[in-house]
Parts: sequence; C-alpha cells; structure tokens
Amino acid sequence: MLYWIFKYWEHANKAGESWADTFSFLNLLGYITLRAGLAAAIALGLSLVLGPRIIRKLISLKVGQPLRTAEEVHKLAELHGGKAGTPTMGGIMILGTMVLAILICSNPLNPFVMVTTLVTLALGVLGFLDDYQKVAKKNSAGISSRVKLVWQAAVGLAAGAFLFLTPETANYIFFSSAETGSQKVAVSSFSFPLLSFVIPFGLMAIPLFMAILMGTSNAVNLTDGLDGLATGVTITVALAYALITYLSGNEDFARHLHIFHNRSIGELTIVMMALVGACFGFLWFNCHPAQVFMGDTGSLAIGGAIGMTAICAKQEFLLVIIGFVFVMEATSVILQVGSFKMRGKRIFKMAPIHHHFELKGWNENQVIIRFWIISILFSMGGVALLKVL
Repeated sequence: MLYWIFKYWEHANKAGESWADTFSFLNLLGYITLRAGLAAAIALGLSLVLGPRIIRKLISLKVGQPLRTAEEVHKLAELHGGKAGTPTMGGIMILGTMVLAILICSNPLNPFVMVTTLVTLALGVLGFLDDYQKVAKKNSAGISSRVKLVWQAAVGLAAGAFLFLTPETANYIFFSSAETGSQKVAVSSFSFPLLSFVIPFGLMAIPLFMAILMGTSNAVNLTDGLDGLATGVTITVALAYALITYLSGNEDFARHLHIFHNRSIGELTIVMMALVGACFGFLWFNCHPAQVFMGDTGSLAIGGAIGMTAICAKQEFLLVIIGFVFVMEATSVILQVGSFKMRGKRIFKMAPIHHHFELKGWNENQVIIRFWIISILFSMGGVALLKVL
C-alpha cells in the first residue's frame, strides 16, 4: 500500500500536479530502509496488540501442545512437564502480522516478494494442518513425515517453476549474466563462501531449490523445542538476510562487495524485517516460561521465508553459516538416527542437540541464551564473508 502511494505521488510529481509539492514528504516512501523499518514496527505492534487475544482464543479452543510421554523421552518429560496445556499454533500470529506488514509496506507484485510470501504461506498451511492433527488426536504424531516431505518438495518445485517462468526472475536466475565486481559470471550459478569460483547449475538449480526449502523448513522445525529458541535464532538470521538483500539490491554496494545484483531483490529487505518484527512480537509471549508455542504453523513458514530469501538473493550456501544453529540442530538428528541404525549406539543423550545439553544439566534458559549467542556470532560472521566471496 505504501509503495503504491509513493508511485502515485511520483507520477503526480512528474506530471506537475500542484498537490505533489504539498505532500513531498511522500518521497521518503521510496526508500526501502524506511519501509523496512515500518514493516518491522507494524508487525511488532500488531503482535503485541493482538497477541493476548489470540492466546486467549487458542486457550478457549483447548489447542494445548501435546507432549511426548515419559516412555518416549524419559527424563525430558520431567523437565518439560509444566509445559503441558500451553497453547500451540501461535505461528498464526507470526504469519498473520508478517504478511500484513508485507502487504502494507512492500510492492506485493514484485516477483521476489510474491514467491517468498506464497512459499511462506504454503508451508504455514502445512504446519497448521500438522498442528491441527496433533491437537485433534491428542498426540505428538501429526502429519506423517512422508506427506510433509512431499508437500515441501511440491512447494519447492512450484517456487522453482515460478522463478523460471517469470521473465524478470528467469533472466536473473537462469539465463542472463550478472556482474559480480570485476568479472561476469552466469547467474545460474552458486557462489561459495571463501572460494573464488562458481559452479553453473542451470535448470538443475530447481531440485537444489527444493532441497533448500525442505532443509530450512525442517531445520527450523527441529530447533523449535525450547521457549523462544527458534524465535530468537530466526531474528538474527532474518536480520542478516535483510542486510544482504539490501546490499544485493543496491548496485554500488553489490559491485563493491562482488555479490550478485538485482534491483528488485531490495524489496525482500522489507519481507525479512517484517519477519523480524513479527518474531520480536511473538517472543514477548514465547519467552520462558512460554505463554504460547509457534508450533509447526510458525516453524515451517519461517523456514520457507528464510530459505526462499536465500535463494532469491543467490546466497544459498551462506545460509549454512548464518543459520548455523538451524544446521547444527538438523545435523544432530541426522547423526543420531544414522549412528543408532548403523551401530546401535547414540552419539547424543538426545536429539535435537538442545535436548542433549538439557540432559547434561544446563537449565532451559542457559541453552536458549547460549544458542542465541552462537546464532548472533555466526550471523555476523556470515555477513562479513560477503566481502571475501
């Protein structure tokens, strides 16, 4: 909405309309930084205002988070027993305020904004259905892993097809070349941190996009096991990608940093800042002891938003560093399952790894804050690596 107000004022100003001078302050809406800040503020404000009402509604609907039994998780059941009955599906707060802020502050017809928002919503719907099944059946099973993976793969395929079939995004991602400093490389390539070469993938990038979206959404989902853990880590990762998309959308900064440039990418800064504001607002209620959990509704949607932004900014592999905590959580599960199947032994006391540290004696707040610190450090390090790509 604000974007279209600016465009209307810009047209009136060029046409010499008399009222355009009176409202010259509308020129400020042309700055992505201002609209990004407003998006964060709007998402935060809506979360704080609507949060208590949403929580009360969830409580009245008795959508309490089903906890695993003592037979399943042993000592962890004692540590988390007090969380029984805490309402889940709070991710609708994140998703709703984020999308509203995007619609108000960004250009919703920007193809990068459009595909990222649609992917976020599609995975949010999957998460909602999963949470609903858990609540309805009063157990922690939900939708089967196979159905989740098929849905996520389908969303990734649809996103890749959208990028391929839309001229603006296809020219940027699949067909044309883009200047990265002193040389030109095919933009259907992926840059690797600390390495000076790129590997062209062409249309084979689409399966990789699918894998990235599946990986990020599931990694965020696995991280969401303690009060505020996934929310806080999301804030640091989203802030890092807000900066990256802003730099990628600015020709001078992109050339100086030798990163891929596309002016339209800058609008994704608003999407990431809307996510930051929504997560800050949700964290107000989700910090320990949590009044509400985001559930899969929030975690899968967040993973989709971050993964799609990394793809559009052409900084997919940098996500391994910036999202190190998410990677660490997912890797711990893979290693644990693989070790048990192959050797009959477990590497960790429990996976994901945040539960391992809980069982080693760290209290919940220690795990959360220390993981936040790790996320901040790796996010800063990932952004710093932009200069040495």
